[in-house]
Amino acid sequence: MKPRERRTGLVLVHTGEGKGKSSSAFGVAFRAAGWGMKVCVIQFIKGKWKTGEQRAAKKFDNIEWHALGDGFTWDTKNPEQDIKTSREIWEFCQEKVRSHEFDMLVFDEVNYCTGYGWIEGAEIADFIRAEKPKWMHLILTGRNAAPEVIEVADTVTEMKPIKHAFDAGIPATQGIEF
Repeated sequence: MKPRERRTGLVLVHTGEGKGKSSSAFGVAFRAAGWGMKVCVIQFIKGKWKTGEQRAAKKFDNIEWHALGDGFTWDTKNPEQDIKTSREIWEFCQEKVRSHEFDMLVFDEVNYCTGYGWIEGAEIADFIRAEKPKWMHLILTGRNAAPEVIEVADTVTEMKPIKHAFDAGIPATQGIEF
């Protein structure tokens, strides 16, 4: 593993209408942890929902996991609370970046927040440009990534739906979707 001072940190964006954005990010996070990197996952939407990836992360002493959201905000009854929660989570993300404690941070579903107008894409992009250490990796997931976030990213992947079991009436499956 290269020491931080010899590493080039990347910004990855996983966006699009298809499934697998978070799963892909978590795969990269577990890969980084396997190499001994210190990883922090911060979830903007999922709250108390139990997932396999969160359970797996507990087996690693170099992964810190925060599921801080209020739940599936597209069903919200209180948009003001969702905005407040998203802003608080974004502030927490900035603190974690500034701490220089982590080699990789995953901001899971942050792109939804920019799509809803709760956090400006320019604010996120400006923060990344100004404050992300050269050696740190960031992964931002969620539909509707802001153009400014796409511009600042090194790698952008758009997930495109072709076929999904849910469309055939098969509910979310443990071990596959959560």
